[in-house]
Amino acid sequence: MSDSVNITEGQQALERLARQGSEQAQEVSVVTSPGDRVAGWAVMVKSNFLYNAYNVVTVVIGSAGSAPVEIGGQTQAVNLAESYLQQGTLAAGTLAIMFRAGDKNVFHVKP
Repeated sequence: MSDSVNITEGQQALERLARQGSEQAQEVSVVTSPGDRVAGWAVMVKSNFLYNAYNVVTVVIGSAGSAPVEIGGQTQAVNLAESYLQQGTLAAGTLAIMFRAGDKNVFHVKP
């Protein structure tokens, strides 16, 4: 439980740092209950790892007209919209919403 709290606090700290210098930097309080976690994350594809698995990085979506800001390190996620038997074809820079399914990170983007 403390690991998930630390991860959440770390994500919030990274998001605050990403917003620093923004004209509309506002803090929003979030209340979570035990066992609660983020339903999904905005991610950007960095590269293809193997077949339909990709290296992705979490991004923070800012105000309209601003580019997403990368936070944290890379992780791997599987694109459910592509074949498990062929090399993936998504371009680097593709944005998606990543979810956790069991012990895997997954997203669904049609190439």
